[in-house]
Amino acid sequence: MTEVELHPVQTVDRKGGKISKAVTLRAYEVYKAVYGPQEAMITGGCRGGFSTGELIAFLYAHSFPKSEWGQRVDEALRGKVNI
Repeated sequence: MTEVELHPVQTVDRKGGKISKAVTLRAYEVYKAVYGPQEAMITGGCRGGFSTGELIAFLYAHSFPKSEWGQRVDEALRGKVNI
């Protein structure tokens, strides 16, 4: 079985967790388009990676046209979407 590469993710207990690189790279694609590049968000050098809420928001936004990503991230982070 092939080992899955993992990236850091913030957790509520502040111990930190890990999630598949494929997931964080998909979320980072949206993050980068909305906020600009910050590779440390996926390598752990910046506040321990994405929070679970951010992952949900960025993955949600990715399902829409790229031109809507910023709006959809804001929508998800502000709790205007039931996801």
